[in-house]
Amino acid sequence: MLKLADVIRKIEAVQPDADLDMVKRAYAYASEKHEGQTRKSGEPYITHPLAVADLLADLNLDVPSVCAAILHDTIEDTSATYDEVSTLFSKEIADLVDGVTKLGKLRFRNKEERQAESFRKMLLAMSKDIRVILVKLADRLHNMRTLGHIPVEKALGIASETRDIFAPLANRLGIQWMRTELEDLCFRYTEPDAYQLIRSKVNERRSDREAYIELVRVELERLMAVNKLEVDISGRPKHFYSIYRKMRDHNIEYEQVYDTIAFRIIVPEMQDCYAALGYVHSSWRPVPGRFKDYIGMPKPNHYQSLHTAVMGPHNRRMEVQIRTRAMHEIAENGIAAHWKYKERGPISAQDEQRFGWLRQLLEYQRELDDPTDFFEAVKDDLFQAEIYVFTPKGDLKVLPKGATPVDFAYAVHSEVGQRCAGAVVNHAMVTLDHPLRSGDTCSIITKTDQRPSADWLKFVRTGRAKARIRQFVRLAERTESHQLGTELLERALRKYKRSIKAETKAGRLEPVAHDLKTASISDLLVHIGYGKVTTDEVIDRIVPEDERKKTVEKPDGPIKKIIKAVTGAQDGIRVDGLEDVVTHFGKCCNPVLGDAISGYVTNGRGVSIHADDCRVLKDIDPKRRIEVYWDGKGKSSRPSELLVISANVPGLLASISQSFSEYGINITGVACKTDALRALNSFEIMVDSLSQLRGVMRAIERIPGVHAVQRVRH
Repeated sequence: MLKLADVIRKIEAVQPDADLDMVKRAYAYASEKHEGQTRKSGEPYITHPLAVADLLADLNLDVPSVCAAILHDTIEDTSATYDEVSTLFSKEIADLVDGVTKLGKLRFRNKEERQAESFRKMLLAMSKDIRVILVKLADRLHNMRTLGHIPVEKALGIASETRDIFAPLANRLGIQWMRTELEDLCFRYTEPDAYQLIRSKVNERRSDREAYIELVRVELERLMAVNKLEVDISGRPKHFYSIYRKMRDHNIEYEQVYDTIAFRIIVPEMQDCYAALGYVHSSWRPVPGRFKDYIGMPKPNHYQSLHTAVMGPHNRRMEVQIRTRAMHEIAENGIAAHWKYKERGPISAQDEQRFGWLRQLLEYQRELDDPTDFFEAVKDDLFQAEIYVFTPKGDLKVLPKGATPVDFAYAVHSEVGQRCAGAVVNHAMVTLDHPLRSGDTCSIITKTDQRPSADWLKFVRTGRAKARIRQFVRLAERTESHQLGTELLERALRKYKRSIKAETKAGRLEPVAHDLKTASISDLLVHIGYGKVTTDEVIDRIVPEDERKKTVEKPDGPIKKIIKAVTGAQDGIRVDGLEDVVTHFGKCCNPVLGDAISGYVTNGRGVSIHADDCRVLKDIDPKRRIEVYWDGKGKSSRPSELLVISANVPGLLASISQSFSEYGINITGVACKTDALRALNSFEIMVDSLSQLRGVMRAIERIPGVHAVQRVRH
């Protein structure tokens, strides 16, 4: 069993002048406070904080960190208080303990909100002192090691949270041994069948694997000795979760995972890394596309190493990592290997790049009031494979793999994201859903009247973009629903010579709002606009029955009741035979007069009009679909976009513009992309009808040098 003396020996080995008396006093205090408490395993509770302290001693952390580990549960689970810990030990230690302590006495709507707010609290403490998260990670690792003593359902929840939050945090901090152990422990509980399968397969081949590791190790040592390079070489099997992830991502069986063994070569100096790489590649054939230089371009957590895969002895594929001793120390222990605790307070300027991801987390917690939005943004954004994209000025933005120009725009600034109207990647116009790649240079085109679209949520990848778009969409929908609900209720009340203002002043509307499970009169109007509450439900509670019987009106159908408004027909559209309906056109397909169209009832925005073949309609519940028709009265110009592919010759653009002019079509935007032979010309135009659009397309096609004319739909 672990003893305090074991922890003290580890501290003495690296910190001869450490205040060991402080550690002993912390242990005595914690033992007294936890007296009588036991873990689920039946062991005295003090065994847990002592194990956490031992893990921090392994990371060579300072005495305040070790003391905070020993005391980390006292404020939360015993009669100890922050002031008492601060007085007996130090404010520094009390702040560390408080940073790790969960939110115990506040009330939350649900478990998810509590989880999110606890993480937010830990994040703020972590921004002031990074040791908070190191204590928390050690605490979580020991809990995961002893997870078998708690009920399966609860264990699964803890394992899932650890997989989603704490293992990625360990990776961000560069503590790789902790990340891999956390991932394997989580894998054991979240995917027990797959875990047992891989474990049994790995154990089956243990003797063969150990013999192969020794064979390669000896050969590598001989190779480096011949080239007079002093090295330390080790080989190891990849951890279970890494093997499982490869099987899952490539949809293959265990037997098809060839590089299950990794070798590590530790060299004296940086230039020796590249020399060793050359010796390895000269002896064994490299696997194409598997070389990665993390020395030239370190990971955000400052991990540096050369990675390559080669066909080793017996034609077996194996991974080789090459790094210096200093790189190896940072690769294994990350932030703990270089954090200087004598530099108290906020993160220093020289560490700004290293903690760019933490700064991003802090921006999220300031911007996103909703705890669930914040938590989802953290999970979405920070714990995925990354790409590196440059601004036109050369600033680097780190984004998750698969990110788009919209994600990039929000990474530059929230306001740039809100006004994003187009993008240029590597000097070429691209669509907003274009997947970016590492090394791209991206420039965002903004427009003052541009607004985020709910359709963006289908392709954005970053949590920040998702959260900000959702915020805007929710606010826009609420505003529109409030307006529609107000119009509908005013119309209903007018039949009884009443009004919202009068009913509110008389105090009759607020009780109705609460009776219908809404928080306020404003929320009631929003619910009416959404269709969640009908005006009849409100009228029944305000107007006496005898008064209601005097006014009889032909009832509307359920959909019409939601969408009818007091305004006249809009945009030349007739909905199911009615003229007084709120409508708006989908920007995804931009139908024009003459296109076959369909509509569907939205939450709070009336009816959305789309072309019959629009991809959006495929995902709409058929019950929300409604027939719509062009009204045919008057003119209603509609936006459209044409792509003209042509030869790159002088004067052609003028001829195309002349065709638009002859057909009376206004050009609202032009974007051109050219190379030596070809030109891609994108025209944003306003047209009155499909026949007018087709006419100008035919006219442009007849211009010498024009290869094709296409109507663009997003």
